[in-house]
Amino acid sequence: MSAAFISSVRYWFLLVSICLFFTGYMGRLVYLQAVKHDEYSQIAQSHRKSSLTLMARRGNILDSHGNPLAVTQPRIELGADPQIVEEEDYPKIRELAKMLEADPEDLIKKVEQKTRIYKGEDGRRISKVRWVKLAESIDEELYSKIEEMEIPGVYGNRNYTRTYPGGRLASHVLGFVQKDGTPVTGIERLMDYYLEGQDGWRETERDGRRRTLGQFETQYVKPTDGYNVQLTIDQFIQNLVEEEIDKVVETYKPAAVSVIVSEPGTGYVLGLANYPTFNLNESGQAEMDHMRNRAITDVLEPGSTFKLVPVSAALNENLYNKDDMFDCSIPTVSYQGREVKLPSDHHTYGKLSLTEVVMKSSNRGTAFVGLRLGEQTLFEYARAFGYGQRTGLGLTGEVRGILHPVKDWDGLTITRLPIGYAVGATPMQIHNAMATVANYGILMQPQLVYRVTSNDGEPIVTFRPKAKRRVISVDTARTMGDMLATVVTPMGTARRAALDGFMVSGKTGTSRKLVKGVYQDDKHRASFSGYFPTRRPRVVISVFVDEPKLDGPGYGGVVAAPVFRNIAEELVKHMGIRPETDEDRLAQLGSHVQGRMN
Repeated sequence: MSAAFISSVRYWFLLVSICLFFTGYMGRLVYLQAVKHDEYSQIAQSHRKSSLTLMARRGNILDSHGNPLAVTQPRIELGADPQIVEEEDYPKIRELAKMLEADPEDLIKKVEQKTRIYKGEDGRRISKVRWVKLAESIDEELYSKIEEMEIPGVYGNRNYTRTYPGGRLASHVLGFVQKDGTPVTGIERLMDYYLEGQDGWRETERDGRRRTLGQFETQYVKPTDGYNVQLTIDQFIQNLVEEEIDKVVETYKPAAVSVIVSEPGTGYVLGLANYPTFNLNESGQAEMDHMRNRAITDVLEPGSTFKLVPVSAALNENLYNKDDMFDCSIPTVSYQGREVKLPSDHHTYGKLSLTEVVMKSSNRGTAFVGLRLGEQTLFEYARAFGYGQRTGLGLTGEVRGILHPVKDWDGLTITRLPIGYAVGATPMQIHNAMATVANYGILMQPQLVYRVTSNDGEPIVTFRPKAKRRVISVDTARTMGDMLATVVTPMGTARRAALDGFMVSGKTGTSRKLVKGVYQDDKHRASFSGYFPTRRPRVVISVFVDEPKLDGPGYGGVVAAPVFRNIAEELVKHMGIRPETDEDRLAQLGSHVQGRMN
């Protein structure tokens, strides 16, 4: 056999094998480069590209003088990539541990863990560890020092923490933000559009060890920080209101308290607080019931504070003047062909002038006024004063209250509605009605936000005072103010609200609570709503105390009126309110004496 002889079978087998190999190889290349090109390109890009979200800073919430009520503080979450940290870097890791006040060996163990075993669908699998947390939260100054150490693989992720310097201060006004940045209630939710800002991002390339190559940055969008929101709330007044609420709670152990302070001419709310309350920095631990803003969510029968509505309406319609007399000893009266029982008074009264009806808070006298007005007119004025409608404050949870249309009234509503029963209102609605009289008959929309500003203090949006409608004439409002001033005299129901040197106009309210369809004699809501000075109103203050604990009924003149006085005395100094002139005081005295003579 010749040495050059090659079997034809072996020859063709070898040739076919080589052809199949190259055919398969080329087919695989075509499959990867043509069929799967887009898919694998994206995978390669994802491994090569590094995209980092740059969080925007949430804007601050400030009081009317620029004091911070809610602020955002930058914090750094510090960590490391164990794949990059080498053994020669361990001395720097130990030095880092001292800066973090941590155990050096604990940090070494963290960066030594290069892989992690976990259970997959096909059994145990091993994966590379790319991130271990070294510190939960450090400040910018410390992070700058750590960056100067230039430890390979050690870096921080910047995020922001929302904090409230006052703790529980203005909690129901401000609301809060959850850890994921979601605003829940209050101004945080109402003004989130302006506060939240716009996140940015940075896109760079990474090397084979997944280290960021800053020189290959391909895209950078700077985050846009949120705007600051400046409120009408005055931090001093807010703190004053909350301190007074604490005193009421300590003295009377009530179920709830609400206090509102505002400017009548603008509708700007200077202070608003409730009890129970909660700490904004610990909102996750607070009871849901304590988070409720009772000033706009709770509906109560206003009682005698509502009496300014029918009396103002009668004056405005020229049905009565302040000196007209009423026989308050009559128990029943004929109305539209039927006998109607009049509500009783706390004291036995004979004939009272309209001014004295207001001063003594006579139920029967006010019922006479309601009967003269008639159902439709009484209803329309109640609506005009804001009852049965949201005030427009803007905070989540505000309700309309209850004001039934005339067609749904029963036979007693015409005499019970004028004295503040058969109607449900929020504390803010009652406060707004009093503010309407103080504002010479114009109903203003209450406001909590004054303006939105940039971080440089430049105004972005300013929210001007908004007049909703005229309810009563200027003359009627002034007459009503003078009549309400007699309430805050030794002969009125709110003598404890009197303020030295000033005329004060206001109205007490004491309503029994309705429990399971029955009015309770031992459960009351005490209130006082008023303003001063009477002739040139600067501020309106309303106080509502639910179920005060004391011997006897919790009258508004006993429980709520002193709170008004305590707040008013401090506001005189804080707001620089000038004392009344002698002419103003003489006018008040003359008005009262003239009413008694007639």
